Amino acid sequence: MTRKIAIALSLVCLYQMGMAQDRKVTLEDVWKRGEFRARSTAGLNSMNDGEHYSALNRSGGEVAIEKYSYQSGQKVSTILTSAEIKEKTGKTLNFSSYEFNPTETKVLLATQEESIYRHSSKARYYVYDINSGKLDSLATEGKQQLATFSPTQNKVAFVKDNRMHIQDFDSKNRDLLSFGQGADDSYIAGAVDWVYEEEFSFHKGFDWSPDGMFIAYYQTDEREVPLFSMDLFGKGLYPSEYEFKYPKAGEANAKVGIHIFDITQKKNNPIQIESYEYIPRIKWTKASHELVIFSMNRTQNELNLWSVNAEKNQANLLYTETAPSYIEISDDLRFLRDGSFIWTSETNGFKHIYHISNKGKVIKQVTKGDWDVTEFYGIDETTATLYYQSAEESPLERAVYSINLSGKKKKKLSTQKGWNAAEFSNGFKFYINTFSSVETPTYETLHRNSGEEIRVTNANQKVVEKLKTFDFNPKEFFSFKTEEGVELNGWMIKPTDFDESKQYPVLMFVYGGPGSQTVKNQYDAFNGFYFQSLANQGYLVVSVDNRGTGARGRDFRTTTYQQLGKYEVEDQIAAAKYLGSQDYIDAGRIGIWGWSYGGYMSSLCLTKGAEVFTMAIAVAPVTNWRFYDSIYTERYMRTPQENPEGYDDNSPINHVAKMEGAYLLVHGSADDNVHLQNTTRMTEALVQANKQFDLFIYPDKNHGIYGGNTRYHLYNMMTNFIKENL
Repeated sequence: MTRKIAIALSLVCLYQMGMAQDRKVTLEDVWKRGEFRARSTAGLNSMNDGEHYSALNRSGGEVAIEKYSYQSGQKVSTILTSAEIKEKTGKTLNFSSYEFNPTETKVLLATQEESIYRHSSKARYYVYDINSGKLDSLATEGKQQLATFSPTQNKVAFVKDNRMHIQDFDSKNRDLLSFGQGADDSYIAGAVDWVYEEEFSFHKGFDWSPDGMFIAYYQTDEREVPLFSMDLFGKGLYPSEYEFKYPKAGEANAKVGIHIFDITQKKNNPIQIESYEYIPRIKWTKASHELVIFSMNRTQNELNLWSVNAEKNQANLLYTETAPSYIEISDDLRFLRDGSFIWTSETNGFKHIYHISNKGKVIKQVTKGDWDVTEFYGIDETTATLYYQSAEESPLERAVYSINLSGKKKKKLSTQKGWNAAEFSNGFKFYINTFSSVETPTYETLHRNSGEEIRVTNANQKVVEKLKTFDFNPKEFFSFKTEEGVELNGWMIKPTDFDESKQYPVLMFVYGGPGSQTVKNQYDAFNGFYFQSLANQGYLVVSVDNRGTGARGRDFRTTTYQQLGKYEVEDQIAAAKYLGSQDYIDAGRIGIWGWSYGGYMSSLCLTKGAEVFTMAIAVAPVTNWRFYDSIYTERYMRTPQENPEGYDDNSPINHVAKMEGAYLLVHGSADDNVHLQNTTRMTEALVQANKQFDLFIYPDKNHGIYGGNTRYHLYNMMTNFIKENL
């Protein structure tokens, strides 16, 4: 009897194992349970000695800052916990981020963080003394922004009410020093406006000098920038109106200048530089009290670097770069002790690393080849070794390299084929390599700067084991040539029961904007597995990177200059025709969907490409570039005044009469980025052209359309629309 039970149990286990391996990916797996989410190390900071790092850990409602050895991976100590703060001060602080003072004896803690725009937030900040257990708060009411320790003293600079403030935590009465012109909807000191944050990708508008004696900060005058307003419906009886400054293409930008505040003399000095429209970066050099200011013209095809002596407030032109189309801003600038600097540029057609003298002359092009450097990590001056990431082996992949300042001794440090990125310790002795591929979740390893692996720090083993229980096909990469002879890269996901003798409908996923990529050998825990769920239901899912996308050099990316939408859509149409020529694809059932720029593309594909696309979904789409912001749009299109045809010839609004297929239009009503105005104008054009379509608005949701059940609802709706119309 016992033997029969054992046999029966064994059969049940084998049956269950077989069932587990046949488990299909569902919407609930992706958007409800986050089954495929891969963990990354959070809040990791290299410490002063370069031998240790700290990390933010959460467990059972407690937050802790813990210290680890790079060499052994072992925890050396617990620096601070929320329980310790509660015990010593009686204050409950569920902090979400932290920063050490110069001696690592005090820690600046951010609590109750509240998002403002894409990158910016405000929070309540506290300074905790690790040795004494004393807790101090910043000396202003309410929440502050951007609190940052001085690099040399126990002083914290921050922004409150659009003004700069410095609090001295070594003075008896915690002295507070305030400066800069600030007022709602008029002036901002120390932070930046919406369009700088969104399009120049930074929100901290000040920087301490290396010796802590000066602060350089942005002073912004928004008085001439037009206001944009949105209704927020909330849960009250009446909606409220939210207003903010938003410069659309061709409209007035804020006037931005740089000031240097002398902390010793308590004196504010505005810096004068020659004619410019934008200041996309500032950076202190290693020389005494020298600041470098980046300035650009409105067309963004000329970039100047100005060297400013903080004591004399005198600006001298250091370096100039021009481009036939536009220049993309990066954070790759590094100054060396001799006053020379490392710079990345694509003046020869591909983005490479250059060594520039302190007189602004090129000493050496350090990296060379028909491929792009995609990130510069820094230079170890003691060995004259530079570390960087590039797409040398394939635009679909990233690898980490080292090279000598002379351009010799290049070495590939990463070993795995896929997407590699590195984070180096202070002093460049160690780095953590983060790797993933379409089949491999985030895999983190610790290395010496030679590339030698010391240990695995995070293998996401639980996710790896979970993936084994699902039945799915990985992405297959392919390339093809259009009729114009342009080679394009793509990926395809086929159903697990794929049969070449059958014909399948295709859903194409597109983004397609300047410098972007969707075709990457990289893990994607969300959309990637949503596409698996569609493949399980009998669809082929495909994505193709059109002209204008990244990691294939300047000329490939800038093909679309002043004509956004034209060549990108031609390439997506060519891709659809190529797919339709395959025996296993039903050319009469090809759909396309995208979000943001991808929504613009899918809308344009269904109109200009009506003969090949039978269905499109557009989420938060731009429908005419006249409605979008100045910095992004004019970088690629110039102003509407200069290039009206470029704006109108490829606006989906102007092609609605050609639309034949099924169209789903989705937007969040509180989208501060791509405004709902884009969708209302598209809606009116469709109505007047007597075109039937589906429309869904998510109340009070921003460009990300998330929160609670929102994402699950959205993807459920899209899936149903695909089933009904493809």
